[in-house]
Amino acid sequence: MTNLNRFAGVTVGGLAVLAALAGGAWAAALNTAKIEQLAGAKGTLDESEGVFKVSAPRTDLAVNVAGVKMVPALGLTSWAAFQPAGDQTMVMGDMVLQEDQVVPVMDAALNNGLAVTALHNHFLSDSPKIMFMHIEGMGGEEDLATALGKVFTTIQQTSGGKGHLPSATIDPAGSALDAAAIDGILGTKGTMSGGVYKAVFGRTAKMHGHAIGSAMGVNTWCAFAGTDQRAVVDGDFAMYEPELQPVLKALRKADIAVVAIHNHMTMEEPRVLFLHYWGVGPARTLAAGIKGALNAQAGK
Repeated sequence: MTNLNRFAGVTVGGLAVLAALAGGAWAAALNTAKIEQLAGAKGTLDESEGVFKVSAPRTDLAVNVAGVKMVPALGLTSWAAFQPAGDQTMVMGDMVLQEDQVVPVMDAALNNGLAVTALHNHFLSDSPKIMFMHIEGMGGEEDLATALGKVFTTIQQTSGGKGHLPSATIDPAGSALDAAAIDGILGTKGTMSGGVYKAVFGRTAKMHGHAIGSAMGVNTWCAFAGTDQRAVVDGDFAMYEPELQPVLKALRKADIAVVAIHNHMTMEEPRVLFLHYWGVGPARTLAAGIKGALNAQAGK
């Protein structure tokens, strides 16, 4: 037992030394000062995991959640973490946004080489409403830090109601849409009911070994209301994971806002992500934007 304890002690001590050396190696691998400079945010190094995390507390927000006065430490801090990944660097993070900041901040991320991987809420009964946008990227350390800096700058520039949220005054009861024209653009036959045009595109997956499809909720759909000159479109894209970024970029290219990215199921194969969107404009222009995203989803 004595020998075993002695061996165990040496092993633990050796591991501790290795961990310390590894921490130093990680620190050397990441130019933390350069990351802070380019990102415009201060960070801390987790030596045990070799991760450098920069944070930007949203001290500019006055948020109340169900009577609770929120402070950054309660979950209102934007952050991004950098980690060496072979000969590249990986970044992952979460941006704290007001609703009108989602569109410009998403554009800043996508236009600078970052991927947007989720968009959702973290609270109920929050005022003003706060959304959380998760991002990631793989590449050169300085490129990623520069892209993150542009995201943080956009958050600062759009704070206080300076963002963008597409809106319109439309009552479906007064809709006057050319359904045949929308059919032609989308390449499918939609339905018109109660002033709303709707088209559905089924997808397939498996759950618990059984095939599931459109009727079980695995579908992309779009709904239009308004007139040919001024319409609104909303809906949901059902996407396999590799399709998310192409669909995102296609929708934003068409100036259609993305309002949520999340899962609807668990344990499905392949994994299916869902993206909810909202757009305002001429009906044919919106339909062309949806068609562009459908084409991107299909790899066209």
